[in-house]
Formats: sequence, C-alpha cells, structure tokens
Amino acid sequence: MKRVDCIFCSIVAGAAPAWRVYEDGETIAFLDIRPTTAGHTLVVPRRHAADIWSLSEDEAAAVMRSVHRVAAQLRERLRPRGLNITQSNGAAAWQEVFHYHVHLVPRYGGDGLAPPWRPTRPTPEALAEVQRRITGG
Repeated sequence: MKRVDCIFCSIVAGAAPAWRVYEDGETIAFLDIRPTTAGHTLVVPRRHAADIWSLSEDEAAAVMRSVHRVAAQLRERLRPRGLNITQSNGAAAWQEVFHYHVHLVPRYGGDGLAPPWRPTRPTPEALAEVQRRITGG
C-alpha cells in the first residue's frame, strides 16, 4: 500500500525523483540524496512498511537479497575497501524516514567516518539476565 505522505512510497511509484541503481518486483535501490560516501545506497521494499516489525519475513528476505545484489554491484563498480550495511527502526534508533530501508555505505579508507556507538563491557551476570529476559527462561 502506497502512503501519500511517504517520500519512499513516492519514489517507488515514480512520483518523486531518485537515482535508481537496482530494482526488481519487490524492492528498489536508489542513491541516498544525503550520502555519507560516494555510492551510499538505500534498498526499500515496494510495499510501505514503517519498520522491521511491519515487514513480513518474505519481504525481509527479498530486501536482503537485493542488499546482497547491490553490495556486489557497488563492489564491482566502485571498488570500495569495505562496506557498512545498517538499518534503523524507530526514532530512538535514528530512523528518519518511516519506510523500512537498509543503508549500504561504501567505505574507502580515510573517509573520516567513526562507529555510531561505543561498546560496553557488561558482566557475565548482566548478559545472563538479558538472555533470560529475551528467551523468557
């Protein structure tokens, strides 16, 4: 279902401009208009789904297949030294456009990008408590 207020739905429908680099029956990939590096690409499902929880497993699999194909395309054509693949869900996780999307950010070395978070060092007991909460055990 297309949402009138969603820029990515407008791109999918062809009503908004985009620099498309890949598409198939279930997804499209286009260049980010505010790229972090050259070739920064977004992969989105054609059907509007706000986040991972709104996406079916089949749609998630289709998006990941396209991510894999676009990653190969970026590697072949742009020759980056690495690639970050990121995806955010909800404002607390820095999601800005509420249509599920995956970022592919080619890394060229010396590009000045830093990791988005700093790791912590939880105790084994703290890890066991989180595991218990997740698994219900």
